[in-house]
Amino acid sequence: MPARKPRPVAALMGDLVASERARSLKAVHRAFNEAIDFANDRYGADIESPLTITLGDEFQGLTYTLAQAWEIASALRLRMLAASLSCRFVIGVVKLETPVNTREAWNMMGRGLAEARDKLNDKRASNAYRFSLPGETIVEPLLDAVGDCLTEVERGWTRTQLEYYSRSRDRSRTNAAIAKSLGVTARSLYKVLHAARGDFHRRQSAVVARALTALDERHGLK
Repeated sequence: MPARKPRPVAALMGDLVASERARSLKAVHRAFNEAIDFANDRYGADIESPLTITLGDEFQGLTYTLAQAWEIASALRLRMLAASLSCRFVIGVVKLETPVNTREAWNMMGRGLAEARDKLNDKRASNAYRFSLPGETIVEPLLDAVGDCLTEVERGWTRTQLEYYSRSRDRSRTNAAIAKSLGVTARSLYKVLHAARGDFHRRQSAVVARALTALDERHGLK
């Protein structure tokens, strides 16, 4: 039988930061599971191997593309912050050499998985968004730097700013409709988003998405 040809996929891994210091681990466990279930349900068409919580406070999964992994990580980050969960992610290119496990993200092997895990576990960095892109010696640190900027902006958010920004990401609704759903004027929404540096955060996120889309094409992810 001929050897299986390695196939490029995107790995999405993440964990909670300092979860052991939480007042209630049961509450953390419940919120963490709800967030992962939400991602699997909402983005199921983009996920090749479901996001799976491993022992403790880590999860892993495979998506078809890096751009899809970024969209999921961005949504998860906001959802977890709203649940008072500090989290971090890594998105990496993997050359999968074993069959995809479509039931749970276990028992698969490929080049790039270990590198992605090491990047996630790097305690020297406080960046919530990390990238593991073998061979991309210039692009990888640039994306890490953008991720660091996004993280710093998010650290400064109040609960209100987080809620308003999260709502404003709904591209199917106008700001007027979003403001109405929040019970505020469009001007009040604008002021909160401006103070939260929402436009900066949105532009930086879009830059990452465009870069990852280009990398998908370069590495043959689809």
